[in-house]
Amino acid sequence: MQRAVKKNEELQEEIDKLSAENKRLQQDLYELDNFRKLYKMDEQYADFPKVAARIISSDPDNWSNTFIIDKGSKDGIKKNMNVMAGEGLVGIVISVNNSYAKVRSIIDDESEVYGTILDSSENCIVSGDLELMKTGVISVSGIDANATIEDGAEVVTSQISYKYLPGIPIGYIKDLKKDSSNVTQTGYLTPIVDFSSINMVFVITEVKASNELEEMLE
Repeated sequence: MQRAVKKNEELQEEIDKLSAENKRLQQDLYELDNFRKLYKMDEQYADFPKVAARIISSDPDNWSNTFIIDKGSKDGIKKNMNVMAGEGLVGIVISVNNSYAKVRSIIDDESEVYGTILDSSENCIVSGDLELMKTGVISVSGIDANATIEDGAEVVTSQISYKYLPGIPIGYIKDLKKDSSNVTQTGYLTPIVDFSSINMVFVITEVKASNELEEMLE
């Protein structure tokens, strides 16, 4: 009986070691997948200077609406720099410390991004909405009532935005309807980025010129 108990303890220790090793390998595989995605995005947006960063802290909810990254002013990060992940726009840097920075994502209630619909060149406003995001979408508005926009039309950051660099993918439009005024259309936008699982991002280390001018005038 004693030998059996000892053998059982040894087997349990071995199982625990193998379980820990398996978790480590799964984590390594997950990290490798993230690096591959970042590498692909780095190639896709080769014209933009970028710094890769990890998310080290976020608000205690199911969505990364605001979060802290492990890069700061010593790494060249500045306020209002655009942040990307996966295949599109995540948000914008809102404050910077020496070794870390805070990012507000496009799904946050306080976020508003000027966008352009690729198929029609119509401008629109993409507004964050955490309550709506529980269903996988946020708001899009300000589209001309006479514009014909199909579901699935891609929206990118607009040239007219004073904070966001142009041409960065944001998401896809769905369920547009005319407002009561019959002047504009409002609907929903499905973000390209999965905000429930991001842990690594790219910060574009370039601030839009119009924003730099605005800061100088303040």
